[in-house]
Amino acid sequence: MSNSAGAAARRLKLLQLVPEPLPTFRADVATLFGKYLPRYGIDCHVVGSASAAPLGEHSFASARRPAHGGGRLQRELNFLRLCARSLFQARRGEYDVIQVRDMVSIGLLGCLAARLKGSRFAYWMSYPMCEGRIERARRELRAGGGLRFRFVLLKGLAEQFLLNRIVLPNADHIFVQSDAMLAKLASEGVPAHKMTPVPMGVDGDAVAAKPQARRPEGWENRPLLAYLGTLDHSRDMNRVLDALHLVRQTVPDAVLLLIGDSPAPRDVPRLLEHAASLGLSDVVRITGWLPSAEAWSLLTSADAAISYIPRGTLYDVSSPTKLLEYLALQVPCVGNDNPDQQKVLSESGAGWLTESSPAAMAKAICEIFGDKAAARLRAQAGPAYIDAHRSYRVIAERTAQSYFAFGAPNQLVSSAHA
Repeated sequence: MSNSAGAAARRLKLLQLVPEPLPTFRADVATLFGKYLPRYGIDCHVVGSASAAPLGEHSFASARRPAHGGGRLQRELNFLRLCARSLFQARRGEYDVIQVRDMVSIGLLGCLAARLKGSRFAYWMSYPMCEGRIERARRELRAGGGLRFRFVLLKGLAEQFLLNRIVLPNADHIFVQSDAMLAKLASEGVPAHKMTPVPMGVDGDAVAAKPQARRPEGWENRPLLAYLGTLDHSRDMNRVLDALHLVRQTVPDAVLLLIGDSPAPRDVPRLLEHAASLGLSDVVRITGWLPSAEAWSLLTSADAAISYIPRGTLYDVSSPTKLLEYLALQVPCVGNDNPDQQKVLSESGAGWLTESSPAAMAKAICEIFGDKAAARLRAQAGPAYIDAHRSYRVIAERTAQSYFAFGAPNQLVSSAHA
């Protein structure tokens, strides 16, 4: 596949069903499928769940979602009906590939529809959803959770069976989040040749237009550590606070800005309680969710940024985005030894790779604060690495090759400007 000018031999038509509300701000949906894959001959028709936000302009070939309103059960039924209509009312041969993302039961329908409609079927696995649901249910049951979590556990176990016994074996191709996820599934019997790892990336166009750095008010002259992303309880953000507590023994005026929030109402108050127990209430701020430009403006003002990802079955197969954004924006950064972060930091040489303990992370943060000029110099290697390996331009080209290999095996794309 070449980036030279010319026309594609043909375009591949993809119907993708995603659990995310539309419009979505997930880069691996909106940016990869809406912006970059069309340049390589992939036209994505997306079906997503309801949202109160206006759908507005989008760059997908088409976008459908159910009406918003009613209770949770009503919204889920509306989404299920829309998915079924989109799958089974499609004309035979209308789509080259039918793809379902992270939804096992809908994946079962998608697999059946693809066989009936003469399409290829792909399953996109960005996270081990079944394992996550099972682990959460068991954790809540151990803590005294009631009947609801028994149903959650049952659902997780049932979907795990369906995924492993029916959906994945019958998929023509499986897109996974990382090399580690591919290795895990291969060890469980999924043929490696049926899988393509598609890690998270960064939109190079957005980086090129990065906003002016803006320091948090009152912290203009203090050593500033930043974190960008979810504050969900499962991310064990207490460890980042523990690391800050250790940092302040060496750098007493260090502060922490958490740019993000959690979908669970209890998570942020629990995090702030832990900060208070360490005497950090006055040196930790949480912004809540911000538009990307505003979040990046704060992030680029930081002296250091941290990407802590818990180790274990669920997150060892992940591909963290925040570390990639730190590197792309030339922010000196610390990342713990999550497999994907280990690969990125080892190959780029642009940040500090540490063990997952608060002490190890604190040591690296202190090194950055101790020589900010040297840290900025080291961080300059980040943008070139991201552009060459983790920009969505590069990821889209590799991903398009996989689609044309299994979805339209006799067709080749010759241009990124189709």
